[in-house]
Amino acid sequence: MLRQNRTSRRDFIRCATGVLASLPAINTFGQQCLTDVPTTAFSLPLGVCTSYDKAELLKRLGYSFVEESVGRFLIPDVGDSQYTQNVATLKKEAFPVRSYIYFFPGKLKSVGPDLHHEAILERAELALRRAKECGSKNIVFGSGGSRAIPDGFDRDKAKAQHIALCQKMAPIAEKYGVTLAIEPLNRGETNFINSLADGVEIIRAVNNPWFRLQCDIYHMLKEDEKPEEIVKYGQYIAHCHLAEKQSRTAPGVKGDDFRPYFRALKQINYQGGLSLECNWTNFDQEIARGIEVVRQQLAEV
Repeated sequence: MLRQNRTSRRDFIRCATGVLASLPAINTFGQQCLTDVPTTAFSLPLGVCTSYDKAELLKRLGYSFVEESVGRFLIPDVGDSQYTQNVATLKKEAFPVRSYIYFFPGKLKSVGPDLHHEAILERAELALRRAKECGSKNIVFGSGGSRAIPDGFDRDKAKAQHIALCQKMAPIAEKYGVTLAIEPLNRGETNFINSLADGVEIIRAVNNPWFRLQCDIYHMLKEDEKPEEIVKYGQYIAHCHLAEKQSRTAPGVKGDDFRPYFRALKQINYQGGLSLECNWTNFDQEIARGIEVVRQQLAEV
């Protein structure tokens, strides 16, 4: 009996040592021990692109944050008094606004014959300062209408214009500690920066760690962009969006399988936010179903 106990103790020690060293144990018992160690399910902070008045509902359903609009929350058309009220509500609810969409409107042109770079930079300064005041992590830089290249305009010149603007905006983001995440959009929405590779080309030219990449799986699906692109450019990704391919519906409406893309995010050890940016038919029902579907698919990768 004493000999059996000593043998079991030695086997246990070998098993534990194998686990801690993340190396296969040298005997059969140790190998079985490693096989039985449970793996941690992949999970991410989940949010919804919507107005902040949905915060209580999102909190109750288990979401981690709201993704608001720059023009609605940070720079409302009705003026600073509304922004002050928004900040007061944010403090009261204590539910974070992690990120923002709709950085600036299409009428402010970043490329083409008539540029509005100064107006864009003024808006960026205010938006980024207020995002910091709100404790937010990033602003998504999509603005497809602004960067659409006019017919007949030289594409290389347009790219140079856009890079020049971004090189001026990135230091503003750095000053406030809020990341700007450039967002590739599908060709149905704009004709410039339509893939992760396109976005990374701009990022490398800007060369500032506060100017990063937005990964929108909906746009990737529309462009038939493979999950391997996430792995290829993973070091640049700061934030993610999600919707189903056909009609930009919420996860669970059409039944899209996002697991290949989630598997790629897991492979790069992505730990940022993932927001549902969708066309809604029944918001309350679809966000409730959406978080269930996303959590289940994340756990299966």
